[in-house]
Amino acid sequence: ESWSHSSTTLLLRSLAVAALRASPTTRMGSSAAPAIAVSISSAFDAGNIVFTSADASSVRLKVRPDPPTELEKKCHSQWFYFRASAGQPGVVSYEISNAGATSYPEGWKALKVCASADRKVWTRVDTTNYAADAGALRWTYDHGGANPCSVYFAYFDPYDYERHLDLIARCAAAPGSRVRSLGQTLDGRELDCVEVGDGPKHVWVIHRQHPGESQASWFAEGLLRRLLGLDSSAPDGLSVSLRRKFTFHVVPNMNPDGAVRGHLRTNACGANLNREWATTGEYEAPTPRRSPEVFHALRAMDASGVDAFVDVHGDEALPVAFIAGAEGCEVWGPRLKALQGAFVAAYARANPDMQAELGYDPDPPLKANLAICSNQVAARFDCLAVTLEMPFKGSNPSNLAALSSGGTFQGPRAAALGASLLDALSQLLADRGRSLDALVLETSGVADP
Repeated sequence: ESWSHSSTTLLLRSLAVAALRASPTTRMGSSAAPAIAVSISSAFDAGNIVFTSADASSVRLKVRPDPPTELEKKCHSQWFYFRASAGQPGVVSYEISNAGATSYPEGWKALKVCASADRKVWTRVDTTNYAADAGALRWTYDHGGANPCSVYFAYFDPYDYERHLDLIARCAAAPGSRVRSLGQTLDGRELDCVEVGDGPKHVWVIHRQHPGESQASWFAEGLLRRLLGLDSSAPDGLSVSLRRKFTFHVVPNMNPDGAVRGHLRTNACGANLNREWATTGEYEAPTPRRSPEVFHALRAMDASGVDAFVDVHGDEALPVAFIAGAEGCEVWGPRLKALQGAFVAAYARANPDMQAELGYDPDPPLKANLAICSNQVAARFDCLAVTLEMPFKGSNPSNLAALSSGGTFQGPRAAALGASLLDALSQLLADRGRSLDALVLETSGVADP
């Protein structure tokens, strides 16, 4: 089979063809059943799928893996995004047959595939089902009637590179914004950083180290739209206040190469950027040769300093947004615990999609992996540094407040969560001359050691 992005045209009949050839067009045998011509393509920005076989009413596909990671010795896979074009109305069944062999098979449980005709409005496909015994993700789609014959399917609402460039251009034109490149990626793309504000405290927010976690780009857009007032004539009052207290450094996409290539976790050469923030054994990191994205970002952080840090991701398994902290770092103590507690509590009050009940188990004391971004930043700058995770899954039945806020968790809700980050950060503001840390310690009742 071929792992290329080439488009494969399928003429579906009632008889399966035993010998399918890797050519642009594959014809199925004829029968009395009406023909449905379907074309499967992923030859576009962030596309990922491989056609394997078909019969009269179904198409079988596979997710194409990332390049192998030198450090982890594996090929990650999970992200998919493709176009299915039916030549005439009809119901087609789709199956991703290697779903059980992907990086996070538990992530398929309760997942509903995303679908869109125009790549602007995305909805969930309710017929999605994960057959764990067969390791297959399956769904049906009626190409016809109220639905278009041509449709895009994806793991989560995609956020393509053109939209990223449009966002950067809007930010560059906004008053009070400075856009600079921290450096270039392996494929020659700019590592864009949007800087806003002139306060003494430096807040870094980076997004999408793992390119298949497209909700992180939606989060970045929501954050920047509010911070810069891109949807109105001026930023809101809270944004103006924060811009006086903080200098924001926002990197909307840390891994544009991997995103364009349709990878789940790696950059152009197969490096998992969230394992590239420190040397592991004999594996040197970060390096301009393998992980220039991290190399350039970390150098810029060293130049500015970091007082608060958020690394934005998506989680395959849990149906909620949550925060993971630096509990395993040597610097962890009552001060950082209080800061993180105040931050998470404020975030949950501001947006019901954030919560503190579910999340990762914290690292044991002094057992943090410093090659992971937020751990490295916490240890390096002795500051509040967290990983923020958002779900791929559309709904959490137990979170009634979030469900009532509008539909399933998709791009627009990820953007809203990004905008709400400012409410959480406002709790960390210095007030009446007190330092950021002292304010949180005072309100928490925790004494600094």
